[in-house]
Amino acid sequence: MPSNENSQVKNSVASLIRKAHVAQQIYNDYDQTQVDEVVTAIGWAIINPVNNHLLTTMAIKDTGIGKYEDKIIKNYRKTLGLLRDLQDAKSVGVIAEYPEKGLIEIARPVGVVGAVIPSTNPVATPVNKTINALKGRNAIILAPSPKGQKVCEKLVELMHVELKRVGAPIDLVQHLSLPVNKADTYELMREVDLIVATGSGNNVKACYESGTPALGVGAGNVSVIIDECANLKDAASKIKASKTFDNATSCSSENSVVIVDSIYDLMIKALSEEGACLLDAQEKQKLQEGLWQNGQLSRDVIAQSAANISQLTGLNRPALKQASMLLVEETGIGPDYPFSDEKLSPVLTVYRATDFDHAFKIVNKILNYKGKGHSVGIHSNNNGHILKLGLDLPTCRVIVNQAHCFATGGSFDNGLPFSLSMGCGSWGSNSIPDNLNYRHYLNTTRIARTIPKNQPSDADIFSAFWSKYNIEATS
Repeated sequence: MPSNENSQVKNSVASLIRKAHVAQQIYNDYDQTQVDEVVTAIGWAIINPVNNHLLTTMAIKDTGIGKYEDKIIKNYRKTLGLLRDLQDAKSVGVIAEYPEKGLIEIARPVGVVGAVIPSTNPVATPVNKTINALKGRNAIILAPSPKGQKVCEKLVELMHVELKRVGAPIDLVQHLSLPVNKADTYELMREVDLIVATGSGNNVKACYESGTPALGVGAGNVSVIIDECANLKDAASKIKASKTFDNATSCSSENSVVIVDSIYDLMIKALSEEGACLLDAQEKQKLQEGLWQNGQLSRDVIAQSAANISQLTGLNRPALKQASMLLVEETGIGPDYPFSDEKLSPVLTVYRATDFDHAFKIVNKILNYKGKGHSVGIHSNNNGHILKLGLDLPTCRVIVNQAHCFATGGSFDNGLPFSLSMGCGSWGSNSIPDNLNYRHYLNTTRIARTIPKNQPSDADIFSAFWSKYNIEATS
C-alpha cells in the first residue's frame, strides 16, 4: 500500500477511536441502571418492527442471502433472548462478594471494542455484539463486510436515535467509513482494546494475529447422530426447521446426519415426509459441480432455497422444484469428498452407520476434517450415547433432541446464552469455548483481604498417596 494511502487509513481509523474513547470515558461513569437503559434502548432499535422490516429488507437486497421472514424472526428472537439474559446481570462496580474467601469482584470495561461482522447475518450479529459491549460500559466500532456495509450504516443510524433518546453519547457506537476495505478493518484490529470476529476463517486468523486481545470463533460443520431410540418424526421435523431456516445461513445448521442402520430407511422416509428429496448418483455429481467452484462454495448458491439450487445446478426432476432439502448419500470424509464439509445451504449429507459406535467414529472423523470444537447434535433417549459425545468428541456443545441452529446459540428452552458467535476452544484454535457473551467484554478486578489461615499439613495431602505406593513419610 502506498505511504499516503496507508496514512489515510490510519488517520480514518484513529479518528473513530479517538471519538470512541471520549464517549467511553463519559459512559464509564454510568451506574448499572443507566447502563441497562442504554442496553434496552439499543435492543429497541431492532425489536421495533418498523426498523426490523427496514433493516431486513436492506440486508436481503444488498447481500442476496437468506429469507425475509426468517431474518425478521432471527433479529427479533436473538435480541429478545439476549436482553432476557442481561436483564438481571451485574456488569458495573461490585458484581460478586465471597466473604469466606475474602474476595470482592469488580466489573470494569475493556475500552473500545472492534467487531468484524459477516455478510450472512449483517443485522443480528452487530446488534448482539453492540449490546454485549455496551453492557460492559465499552464503546464499539463495527467493521461490516462489503456487502453488508449499507445496512450497517443504517443500523448505526437507528442506534444513534435510541442513544440520543436516553441521553447517551452517540459515539459509543460507530462503524468504519464507507466503502469498507480490508486495510481499514486490519488497522481497526490493531488499534482497538479488544477485537471480536465472526465470519471467515481469514478474518478470525487476522484477528488473532493483530496483536490485540482477541475473541474469534470457529467454523461450523455440524453433524447430528440419529440412533435407534430416536423419535424419528420429531427428529425429521426439527432437522427440517433448522436446515431450512434462513436457507441455512447459520453456521449451526446441520450439515450431515449420521443414521444407524437399523432405522436408516425409516429416517429417510421421515425426512421425505418433511419435503426432503434424496438425489441419485448422477444428480449428486451435478449438484457437487454447481455447489463448488475452484474448491470454494459458489456465492450463487449459498443460502438459496433447495428449489433455486436445483434450478441453478441443472437438476430438473419435478420433485426437486418442491423440495425443502436436498439429501445426498456419502461414505467418504475429507477434501476429496466436499459434501463432508460445510455447505451453507439446504443441502444435507447423509451417512449410514452400522451402529452407534460406528456413527461416533464418522462424526469424529468429520469434526477432525472441518468444524472441530463447534458443536454436534444427537436425537436419542440413550443417556450413555449422549454423554459419550460430550466426554470423547472434540466439541464444545452437544445439542440433544433439538433443532440445531435454534439451540446452539441459546434458546428459550435451553440454558445456553443467546449468541451468534460460538467459541470453539483450543480444538477450533479459539481462545474461548463458550457462546460469546457479555462477560467476555469485561475486565474483572479482584480485591483480596486476609482470611483465617487454611494451610493443610503434608499428611492431609499425601497420606493416601504414601499409603498406596508404600512411601515412608518424612518429617
